[in-house]
Amino acid sequence: MTTPADQRIHPFRMDIPQSDLEDLHDRLDRTRWPDELPGVGWAYGIPGGYLQELVQYWRTGYDWRAAEARLNQWPQFTTTIDGANIHFTHVRSPEPDATPLIITHGWPGSIVEFTEVVGPLSDPRAHGGDPADAFHLVVPSIPGFGFSGPTREKGWEYRRVAAAFAELMQRLGYRRYGAQGGDWGSAVSRELGRIRTDELIGVHLNLLPGSAAAEEPDAAELAELSPAERERTLASWKRNQEWSRDRQGYADIQSTRPQTLAYGLTDSPVGQLAWIAEKFHEWTDTREGKDDAVDRDRLLTNVMLYWLTRTAGSSARLYYERAHADYWGGQPEPSAAPTGLALFPQENFIPLRHVAERTNRIVRWSEFDRGGHFAAMEEPELLVGDIRAFFRELRESASG
Repeated sequence: MTTPADQRIHPFRMDIPQSDLEDLHDRLDRTRWPDELPGVGWAYGIPGGYLQELVQYWRTGYDWRAAEARLNQWPQFTTTIDGANIHFTHVRSPEPDATPLIITHGWPGSIVEFTEVVGPLSDPRAHGGDPADAFHLVVPSIPGFGFSGPTREKGWEYRRVAAAFAELMQRLGYRRYGAQGGDWGSAVSRELGRIRTDELIGVHLNLLPGSAAAEEPDAAELAELSPAERERTLASWKRNQEWSRDRQGYADIQSTRPQTLAYGLTDSPVGQLAWIAEKFHEWTDTREGKDDAVDRDRLLTNVMLYWLTRTAGSSARLYYERAHADYWGGQPEPSAAPTGLALFPQENFIPLRHVAERTNRIVRWSEFDRGGHFAAMEEPELLVGDIRAFFRELRESASG
């Protein structure tokens, strides 16, 4: 049978023109730096000294060609789904009975987030693991992000993304598979489990939308909880308040005026770097005196995928489309898919199990003592271990 032209899968290889890299260097050399208040640290945004040092390394020490070559070690492809170009990596395990798994990034991330987990997940035998825990990995770029962007029409919110990724997995021949994600990837992965429950073996998340304390808990609610859960609920509400006061601004802008923001980020590489690097610093586990929790070369490679593809605006539109979708603002619709949650302490929100279980079928709940929002980059071994354990438990349950 001949595959229709609009369903064909095409090999892809990153090959950025040298002129684009020369243009980047020229722009970095001509940066106009703003003033800043003395002694305010990160309170007003990313500090000038921190950013200038990072920009200097970007200009003189960072090697895109080396990063490009590493990414090109992954088999990459593109295909058209629902009118959008979908770029994805497809790493098949050497283990023939491996479990298919689609892993989805978020904002301001990319497929670069998974650099350290692809090998151990796809080939555990080569990384000191049990070959029974192997996965065939599909790692797509969300429409509007990186080489899946820019999108060319309205309406690409996370439910549409999930439907497109379900089609992608069918197109690759996977009838039963798992899903994993954090940030936007968690929303997409959870939605896959909700709409394709019969196809999803399980959904593993390191962030669960709608599971934190959205409103201040009252005395009656607190009285029904155990002392530990009561304390956690109050902490969740406090972190939500702090988020709304000090950290919500980027999302409000991207949910309302992504196009206006796009001009500055697409024209200024330092602007694009600052917009993303601030989040990597604030959302990661920088306790114990660490300046950064993510390797700066990997951070810059992630930024390069936004800069080189000019997708600052189209990636931000995901926020706008979600905020203007008919379904937005209500409670999450229930999902019957077996769901596992890996909790890292410096995540932006503190999930509550009694809230999560109202709309999710929670079968695994793991809590770690370190790590933050970008778990695959910060604590890849912990994340890999929990993904393996979650799907192993599901296999054992199905066979038992």
